[in-house]
Amino acid sequence: MGSLGNSKTLIRFFDPAEVRGVGLLSINQGGTADRQWMYTPAIQRVRRIAAQERRQRFLGTDFTNEDMAERVIDDFSYTVLSEGEQVDGRKTYKIEGRPVSPDKSQYAYVYLWVPVDLPYVVLGEMYDKQGQRQRIYKAMSLEKISGIWIARQVEMSSPPDGTKTILMVDEVRFNTGLKEDMFTQQALEKP
Repeated sequence: MGSLGNSKTLIRFFDPAEVRGVGLLSINQGGTADRQWMYTPAIQRVRRIAAQERRQRFLGTDFTNEDMAERVIDDFSYTVLSEGEQVDGRKTYKIEGRPVSPDKSQYAYVYLWVPVDLPYVVLGEMYDKQGQRQRIYKAMSLEKISGIWIARQVEMSSPPDGTKTILMVDEVRFNTGLKEDMFTQQALEKP
């Protein structure tokens, strides 16, 4: 929910069993640091994710807390590096993104592959400040819902660790008349 650079996202997890009931609330407001809160049913409380925790893994997965927040396009500057590279049979633009404020991101730069015929990042590589590749993002099973492209399956791998996490999206709803009070810490506690 929100306008360009201003958004609110609430994610609830249903499977696997060890994350069932966990909720994540992310609030982006242009020009300010993202704010995130997580509800954990085991302790039945909402906890704010501190700025220094954004680099930590989200619930032990290959996604970090920063990865789980919506990327605000204006937080990075972009350069098109090439056109035509094939990713999963699609011709893409290879784009380099660098954070406008380097202290706000764990990544020094990212490479993004965006199909020339589809406004969606299908492959991403994220590099740390030492130039080491830390994460590889792959969007799969793309689908258009209510005019908006989404990935039903997202894979995030961590080359330094040799691990990967697959996130499956079961249900997505857009433009359903959501109310502001659905994106609060209090609402995060409700199943």
